[in-house]
Formats: sequence, C-alpha cells, structure tokens
Amino acid sequence: MEKKNKQSLFAAPNGKSYLVPFILITSLFLLWGFAHGLLDVLNKHFQGAFTMTKAESGLVQFSTYIAYFLMALPAGMFMKRYGYKKGIILGLLLFAAGAFAFIPAAFLHSATPFLVALFIIACGLCILETAANPYSTILGPTESGAQRLNLSQSFNGLGWILGPLVGGALIFGGAQDDPFTLTKPYILVGGIVLLVAILFFFTRLPEIKVEEQEENRLDTKLPATSMWRHGQFVRAVIAQFCYCAAQTGIFSFFVTELDPQMTNIEASRILAFGGMALFMIGRLSGSFTMKWMAPGKLLTWFALADAICMALVIVSAGTISLYALYISFFFMSIMFPTIFALGLEGMGAYTKKASSYIVMGVAGGAFSPMLMGYIGENNMAIGFFVPLIAFLYILYFAIRCKK
Repeated sequence: MEKKNKQSLFAAPNGKSYLVPFILITSLFLLWGFAHGLLDVLNKHFQGAFTMTKAESGLVQFSTYIAYFLMALPAGMFMKRYGYKKGIILGLLLFAAGAFAFIPAAFLHSATPFLVALFIIACGLCILETAANPYSTILGPTESGAQRLNLSQSFNGLGWILGPLVGGALIFGGAQDDPFTLTKPYILVGGIVLLVAILFFFTRLPEIKVEEQEENRLDTKLPATSMWRHGQFVRAVIAQFCYCAAQTGIFSFFVTELDPQMTNIEASRILAFGGMALFMIGRLSGSFTMKWMAPGKLLTWFALADAICMALVIVSAGTISLYALYISFFFMSIMFPTIFALGLEGMGAYTKKASSYIVMGVAGGAFSPMLMGYIGENNMAIGFFVPLIAFLYILYFAIRCKK
C-alpha cells in the first residue's frame, strides 16, 4: 500500500513516473535554502564589519528580497515563452554570477558592492523559485500538489540548516572587520551552482504545458474572468507577503535574541541545529500530515501557534520567550509552500502568471528586518509585533481556505 502511494504521488497522466524530474527540481530548493540561510549570518557580520545599526543591517535582506518584487513578473514571462528548463538554467547562471561577484566586492571595502552582488543572486533565486514551485506542484496528480511541494521544500529547510552552519564557520572564523571573509562561502556555492546548471543543461526534463492541462480541469461553472477575481489567489499574494515578512524578520534577529555572551559562531550553530532543524522537521512532518489533514486546516493550526509564540516573545518572559522563538520555526515551516499551493488552486491557464505574483509576495522580506530593527533598536522584543500581525493575517487566510 505504501508503495502505491509513493507511485501515485509522482504519477504522470500517461502512467510514467515524474520521480527523476522531481529529484532534480528538489535539488534547487536545497541551493536557494542555503543562499537564504547565509543571509542571517551576513546580517550580524555587517553590523560589525561596516558599523551598521540593526535597522541599517536590514539592507542585507532588503537588497535580496526587493529583487523578488522586481523580477517575479519578468521571470514568469520568460518561463511562459521559453519554458521551465531554460528558466531554471538562467536562474542558476545569475545565482553563480552574483556569488562570484563577492570577489571583486571584497576589494572595495564597502557594503554597497556586496549588496549589489546579493541583488544579482536574488534575481537568479527569484527565477528559480518562479519555476520550481509550480513545477513541483504539477509533477503528479493535482490533489497531491501541496504535499509534493512541502516535500520539496523540506530540502529547502536542509539548505537553511547548512547556510548558517557553513557560513558561520567560514565568515565568523575570520577577522570580524575583514570583508574578504565574506567571499569564502560564496565561492563555494558559486562553483556548486555552476555544476548544477551544467547538469540541467544536459538533462532532458518534461516540459509540461500547464495551460493545456489546467484548462481541461477547470470547473465549468467558473466564469472566464480576470485572475484577480479569484479571491483565494488574491489573499494568497497578501498572505505570502506577510509570511515572508515574518520569516525574514525572525530569522534575521534570532541571533540577537540569544545570550549576548555567546560568540557569533556558537549562535550560528544554534540557529542551524536548533531553529533551522525544527524548520526542516516541520516541513517533513507537515508533508506527511497532509495525507490525512487538509492543507488549509493544518495551516490554520500552525498560524495560530505562531501567533501565540510571537506574543510570548514580545512579553519578554525569559526562557519561555526563547523557547517560543525556537518553536516558531517549526510552525513556520509549511507556510510558504502551503500558501503557494492553495493560491494556485483553480487558476487553470493563469497558473504560471499567478505563481509569479505569489513569488512577488517574497518582497515582504525586504521591509520587515529594517522595520523590526527600527522598532526594536533599544528592545528587540518589541520589534516582534511585526511578525505577530503577519501571522494573524495568515490565520485569516487559512480559515477562509477551510471554508
């Protein structure tokens, strides 16, 4: 029986299996998870290397996540014209170019060139996410799309663990004021990304015509109206913005909330093995839980739990607040892929375009670290009002999806 479930999860309409393409696509989730995991190490390093305030160090996230807002629609148009495979290769090449741009940036001894390099990386990541997220949902039966995407995103969680772990060892292992220490992890990841791009170039992937498949699956009662008439899709765009604002803010200032006597390397390890490990466990368990619980219902409980966790962080209850911050990683785990999959339900011929707008919601991560840093400059716990409000909206979105 278990074997049958595994086969049905990746079953193609013609009876063949999409398992191999799914594995290749899932490798991309690991890569961009690693890239995002590095950001949380950079945020702390920039405060010391370039004498930045907490709000100013939020420019690390801003330069990354604003790229999602600017590139999501062009990425979607590129994908519509040239297909998923060429979009993935373009995204990987931009990813590698931005990573290697850290080398000349180190010679300029300024934060700006590094921020430009991060922007280039993020342009590549945006294209990859615009392609890989919907591609993962359609590599099998429609009803298991959310489950499949959560499974892929589990490896994204592994990347989030490796990012601060490797980044913390390479960056904090060097001199605090030496910009050249920033190049080490990016040279490593740039080389790996180039190899993956070559692998995709020589690998044959099925180009699935989403428009043709989904038009046949559309409910005939749905009118042929604008995509913005689909309420669940519109709410998903807002919910994704809120989720990315909450996630990025929590990840960015997690180290700040730990014991001030703890070294940066120790803090980055706790972030990797503590918070990010719970994040990955949450995605893995969430993917399997969706076999018997509807995605909207699971998202409702997780959003409620995270809202409670943020309230406990804000009241500064010592160890209780710290544990609440840890636990919030687990409940955040399923939110991005679940919101994404729910937002694409019933979009039919609009699927690729709709996925671009939902990816644009990642821009929420561009603003929350600066806002949280500004609000919490003297008391960081107060800054966690931002993710609290975000989780309350996600709770509203999830309840509407259940109905």
